[in-house]
Amino acid sequence: MTDLRARLRKEQVEFKVVKNRLAKIALREAGLDSMDEFLKGMKAVALGMADPVAPAKVLVPYAKDNEKLKIVAGLMDNQRLSPAQIAELSNLPSRDVLLGRMVGSLMSPIQRFAFVLHQSMAKVVYALDAVARKKAEQAS
Repeated sequence: MTDLRARLRKEQVEFKVVKNRLAKIALREAGLDSMDEFLKGMKAVALGMADPVAPAKVLVPYAKDNEKLKIVAGLMDNQRLSPAQIAELSNLPSRDVLLGRMVGSLMSPIQRFAFVLHQSMAKVVYALDAVARKKAEQAS
């Protein structure tokens, strides 16, 4: 558990073993009582503070290596997630990578437009340079 907690802490994920009764009360007050059926027996809760996918990215590989840890359900944007959906989330690239890809996609058309403008102006400059050279040859 110490190793798991250290990995989760590094990803800014809080991991707590909770009392089922208190967890049910907290979830009910938050309007999320769809998780009541999973709160039986000993349970722990992982909360992603910085990245909502971070708990899945740490817990899914850890659960594969340690049979005592079982992922039973998840909650994201008020939607209940199955263990299979949580496994899919763990395969997503990080938030920073996704944002970088989005920025790259947005920049691509702009870069192409700038390249086309540059090429058009370069052709005009080359044409004017050719005319100036020709006039210089004719004058000499």
